[in-house]
Amino acid sequence: MDKFTVHTGLVAPLDRENVDTDAIIPKQFLKSIERTGFGLNAFDESRYLDQGELGKDNSKRPLNPDFVLNQQRYQGASILLTRRNFGCGSSREHAPWALHQYGFRALIAPSFADIFYNNCLKNGVLPVVLSEAQVDRLFNDVNAFIGFQLTIDLERQVVCGIDGGSEYPFEVDAFRKYCLLHGFDDIGLTLRQSDRIRQFESGRLAEQPWLDLRLAR
Repeated sequence: MDKFTVHTGLVAPLDRENVDTDAIIPKQFLKSIERTGFGLNAFDESRYLDQGELGKDNSKRPLNPDFVLNQQRYQGASILLTRRNFGCGSSREHAPWALHQYGFRALIAPSFADIFYNNCLKNGVLPVVLSEAQVDRLFNDVNAFIGFQLTIDLERQVVCGIDGGSEYPFEVDAFRKYCLLHGFDDIGLTLRQSDRIRQFESGRLAEQPWLDLRLAR
């Protein structure tokens, strides 16, 4: 998992409440057995004017010019600003995969669905909860200034403008903060104990060698 320490990036505003995970990555793409390639179909039903399908060549599909992420000023955005209850609906882990693979490292909203929030933290995407008033102010700023950027400092737990303007503190679970700062997903955390795991397995087999029996071919 990619480390998240301090990130500065262009902000894209998705001014919608209750965006569910099917809107983030539609159900037909869940048939893929891979964990990659979902960024091309993030927000597929809003992003394109035709029906998206797994394996379809997106380069030939007509884009929806009214969708915010298709606007030139938001190309390359890595911070998504949105409204309350983002990520509601199905608990699919593909939603944070799609957002991360699209290029988003952080999300800012007044609230997130619980399972989606935790899935983001486990997949290298930082969901930042700010108040409704703070989010309103950021929407005003991003709409007013082309190229509006924010810096998110996870160690300090603050969101701030790159011009040294207002700072917005946020809360994050201490354990998940530690994992993000060091780039540890659940597997990475386990692998830190690989020496102890090997030592345990060796000792167990020495005491109970029958556990290592193999079926004759």
